[in-house]
Amino acid sequence: MAYILIIEDEAEIAGTIEYALSTEGFSVVHVLNGRDGIEKISGADLIILDAGLPDISGFDLCREIRKTSEIPIIFLTARDSEIDRIVGLELGADDYVTKPFSPRELAARVKAVLRRSAQEKNTAELPNGVTSSGSLSICDQRKEVHFHEKLLALSPNEYRILFFLMGHSGRIFSREQIMNQVWEDPGFSTERTVDTHIKTLRAKLRLIDEETVIETHRGFGYSLRG
Repeated sequence: MAYILIIEDEAEIAGTIEYALSTEGFSVVHVLNGRDGIEKISGADLIILDAGLPDISGFDLCREIRKTSEIPIIFLTARDSEIDRIVGLELGADDYVTKPFSPRELAARVKAVLRRSAQEKNTAELPNGVTSSGSLSICDQRKEVHFHEKLLALSPNEYRILFFLMGHSGRIFSREQIMNQVWEDPGFSTERTVDTHIKTLRAKLRLIDEETVIETHRGFGYSLRG
């Protein structure tokens, strides 16, 4: 049974979430502030985090959690601006839900995030330094990528993009995050450069199979399909 920690200062809202998750078989703990939330994180499988807590910003709390933990986080907030959603995701949140919301939809999002997290943890490490996820396998020692057991001819940056995304299967990354992880000097690249590399990567993958491997999340960025 998965343990879900709700950090939300409005007891009524937390109560509706707790009921929806409990009926789905989750074990739920609710706290009213960030300080108590930090004390309850141990053992949690996912955190539902309110952005507007009384003692600390949810964004700041997320930043602190990400220093030591990759536990999945879903932001819950009344702020619906694009910049807030992007900031939340770039801090390492896995999803973002705005108030008012459907408790049943939130429960479905919790299940989806937990599935993606489990798939990421189950990415297989094979002999000889080969890592496999779905139909992709990467050997970082030889800098080789196989898709459906066929070798891909990739440029260095195309390889690095796939290697990075594969290490975080299912998680959404903005173009800026991809640039910072992949390019040796991100200052000489633009978001358009990332789009161009993703386009050529997809074209090479489709020459082997039409399977969707790299997904676009409009307004947010890209992810490797979990």
